[in-house]
Amino acid sequence: MGMYGNWLRLPAADLTRAINDLDWAYHQARDAMESEDDRWLGSDKTWHALDFLLNRYGLGVPIVFGQARLIDANETGTVSLADADWGSGPAGYLTPESVATAATRLAGLTEAALIQGVDPAELEDAGIYPHVWEDSEDELEWAVHRLADVRRFFTDAAAAGDAMICWLD
Repeated sequence: MGMYGNWLRLPAADLTRAINDLDWAYHQARDAMESEDDRWLGSDKTWHALDFLLNRYGLGVPIVFGQARLIDANETGTVSLADADWGSGPAGYLTPESVATAATRLAGLTEAALIQGVDPAELEDAGIYPHVWEDSEDELEWAVHRLADVRRFFTDAAAAGDAMICWLD
């Protein structure tokens, strides 16, 4: 077991529905994940390291956690934080504009550039999940092994004008 990062592409018109109907959004995400639909991408246990490394790099878009939480944008006022928990806390989201910005900034980013000059001890000292950073420098390469998939996923989402839901489970 462990905690896994996930993204779901949504047509821009569905973002408001997702914000105001968290149950609908949750079922869209779970269905896409379980069927391994092309609208879903998982980052496995690399989510925290990926977030750390992208922030360190200066990506400027919080692609792992989203720019805001769905529950905070929910206007119905009928959802409790417990109801909004998608496994390891509430889901976040990115607007189509943020997805496009992230796609542009990810486009030229390589795995080597993302880990250049990074000492695994930085991740260990920062408490980055899954706490394997003192084992070897190979773990840094593992942390970024999904970057090509992430780039492609964000590029495709941006081209379609999609928003994105981000969550941990």
